[in-house]
Amino acid sequence: MTTKICTDLSQSKKLAEFLPHESADMHYNNVSIKGINYVDEHRAELMEYNRAIKVLSKYTINPLFEVIPCWSLSALLDILKYPLLTQDVENKWSITDWTGAYPKSEYGFDCPIDACYKMILKLHEQKLLQL
Repeated sequence: MTTKICTDLSQSKKLAEFLPHESADMHYNNVSIKGINYVDEHRAELMEYNRAIKVLSKYTINPLFEVIPCWSLSALLDILKYPLLTQDVENKWSITDWTGAYPKSEYGFDCPIDACYKMILKLHEQKLLQL
């Protein structure tokens, strides 16, 4: 099993297109310790997105600077809490039993964050995601 603490950068950007940013309990930013005229590689931070926007607002004068919401497993599960899904035999999506919720061999998931991400995308595509 892969160890991830949150959605990766590409997953975060995709989820940010349709999830409320206030549901993100973490964020990525590329602020540099060199100052406001520099940017670094994106890195995940444990500060929730809305708070990060306020704290890092002085850096927003640099157009290359980004604050991107990202979600921990706990935040992803909160999004999936309603409606609580049960076994869907046709599409094989389930969060009721984590031992079988992300069959690695069939879907290629090797961590629960990836499984939740894929499930949220699927629910969004089917217009079943209740926010």
